[in-house]
Amino acid sequence: MLKPVRVAAAAAGLVVALALTGCGSGDGGDQGKASASPTESAGQGGDEAQKPRDIEGTWAGVTDAKPVVLSVKDGKAALLADGHACTGAVEDHGGQMLSLKCADGNTDRTMGAIESNDGTTLVVSWDAGKKDTLKKSDGASLPEGLPTALPTS
Repeated sequence: MLKPVRVAAAAAGLVVALALTGCGSGDGGDQGKASASPTESAGQGGDEAQKPRDIEGTWAGVTDAKPVVLSVKDGKAALLADGHACTGAVEDHGGQMLSLKCADGNTDRTMGAIESNDGTTLVVSWDAGKKDTLKKSDGASLPEGLPTALPTS
């Protein structure tokens, strides 16, 4: 029975959409921050320099048997993982990074390096040791491996 999971996924999508449109943020402090623009990358070197736009969209997966959802739009990012909601930006620190702040102060996924991205699979390595392998979501299906029922306790 996938109905509870679909409801949870829909709720997660709503939270991500609100986070990316700026609802709930209100501090406006990122306006003066230096970061890569949504259409350009300041990366140097001969390797494929990825642009923030390259990771735009919604990505979903399962890490440690728990769903992880990442949404990126116009250089802004929102993440739902392990019961934490985090928002921030895609930045260039000599390589493409996700710089996030979690509403509850959690630091498991606050600075993440884009390890690889082939357009369908995105791998993010987080400074705190977690590693997420996410699939590009088409919005019509859920990632494989999600639990079929919500926990009872």
